[in-house]
Amino acid sequence: MIRAAVRRRQALVIALAVLGAASLAAGCTAGSGPDAGRPGARAAVDPAERPDLRRFYGQKLDWKPCGDLACASLTVPMDYSRPGDGRTFVLPVAKAATATAGRRTGALLYNPGGPGERGVQALRDGLADELGRGVREHFDIVAFDPRGVGESRPALTCLTPGQSESGEASGDTAEASGAPLHPRTAAERAEVLAEARATADACRKASGPLLPHVGTVDAARDLDVLRAALGERKLTYVGWSYGTSLGTSYAEQFPHRVRAMVLDGAVDPSLDWRQRMLSQATGFRDAVEDYARTCGETVGDGCPGATPGEIRALIDRLLERTQREPLPVDGSDSGLDAATLVSALSLSMYTPEAQWEALSEALAAADGGDGTKLAALAAGDEARPEDEEQEQEQEQEQEEQPVQGDGQEEEDGSVDGETGAASADSVPEDNSDAALLAVNCLDVPHPRDERAYWDALGPADRAAGVYGTSGLTGELVCKDWPAGPQRPHRVNAPGVPPVLVVGTAGDPATPYEEAVSLARQFPGGMLLSFEGAGHTGYGRDACVDRKVEDYLVHLTKVGPGTTCGR
Repeated sequence: MIRAAVRRRQALVIALAVLGAASLAAGCTAGSGPDAGRPGARAAVDPAERPDLRRFYGQKLDWKPCGDLACASLTVPMDYSRPGDGRTFVLPVAKAATATAGRRTGALLYNPGGPGERGVQALRDGLADELGRGVREHFDIVAFDPRGVGESRPALTCLTPGQSESGEASGDTAEASGAPLHPRTAAERAEVLAEARATADACRKASGPLLPHVGTVDAARDLDVLRAALGERKLTYVGWSYGTSLGTSYAEQFPHRVRAMVLDGAVDPSLDWRQRMLSQATGFRDAVEDYARTCGETVGDGCPGATPGEIRALIDRLLERTQREPLPVDGSDSGLDAATLVSALSLSMYTPEAQWEALSEALAAADGGDGTKLAALAAGDEARPEDEEQEQEQEQEQEEQPVQGDGQEEEDGSVDGETGAASADSVPEDNSDAALLAVNCLDVPHPRDERAYWDALGPADRAAGVYGTSGLTGELVCKDWPAGPQRPHRVNAPGVPPVLVVGTAGDPATPYEEAVSLARQFPGGMLLSFEGAGHTGYGRDACVDRKVEDYLVHLTKVGPGTTCGR
């Protein structure tokens, strides 16, 4: 099953919200770039020809073997408005070369989602082999870790020196806080707000200088530098989930550089913070209802109830019970509270065919008084021992290769003494939680007045129940974060070739309506609908795979009303 671990981490968009994870730093400046605030704005001079960017665009990747892949490093300016100030990000790049001589079309770049997903790790985990034979015959599959993410140097963290990866206020943990799902009293709201501020302080202390520079606008500029370093005249790109935001930003800034672009699990850039939250919260609520309604078809006798009504009653019973007192969890003093229960339900909606059986077993165990299996689902702890062993072997094989002739990066991964960023050894192996917070808060402007959040609690409750209220309180993570360059807007990418948007009818994290909207916003945009449940479609359905492959390889257009899975 393609990208199972990726989907678990993508679900932290809502999982972190229901766990009460808190905001990133206050007091930072806006995102970099003189024209970054205007969607679709492009410099009169091609960035590749700008003298101050020429050394970045002129890089030649120094590929070295790393297991079954080839690996290199790409250097990009930390601040595109001051590219000559010596501060840089060094991004890991990996390539699975096409095995078919004479049929190569070029390189295909992708982003697996998040924000915060490690593209290089996804390639190590075998994503290239899941893209379809035709795609592999024609393209080198190229992955990278975006600025601040994964093996990028410097990298984001909310852990300060001396903290472990399980630090409660770090933003790098999946531990539940015990905060109420729907804070009604002044005391409950003060508790939620205090947790947000505590994590904001930790993130600012650990990564403050990096925070203004990890937004999607700048990540899209990095994507164009990588395109040039690969020797590609135009970009062929696939983005899942958050990767659709990255692709949209690229298309707006560099429409003349796009060859083909697939955006699967679309994020609608025209939605504001509240609309985005309600869209996703409603998606998760509907997906859980779909689980109750169709569990018998997917899981069979393993369902925790004989009828949809019994399953709904069980979930409601567990929500009430865990809000009074956490269920015991093996090896944990805190147990399974209501926030962790909602997290487990939400995370399990990404791939029903792979996750609903485990969810059913966990719900049945919880009904018997044991929250251990649900707690494991909430933490995304589904890897088999052999998978973990394979991942360790792959990591040992990975070689870090600095860009030749740049001279800015140091061996420990820091750029220079002026960044103030955490050293590489203080960044957790998986920093996707911190990256998710940083990018979301920078990309989407949020109100600074807490009353805006409390005023929205009632509508969120009516629209999506506990998924709405917990999602909304999670938005407090961004209350004190200064807005980056982006604002809610409709796509502005004149001259871009037809972009293919894939929308899944039962997508919990990026609801289908957002895919419909995004496809309409692109000039000549095409919508491929997938009548299925779960997050994204490419890699999960043979019909979707064929349509996407024909487009990527032959630029075959998808006609209006094209639907797979029915």
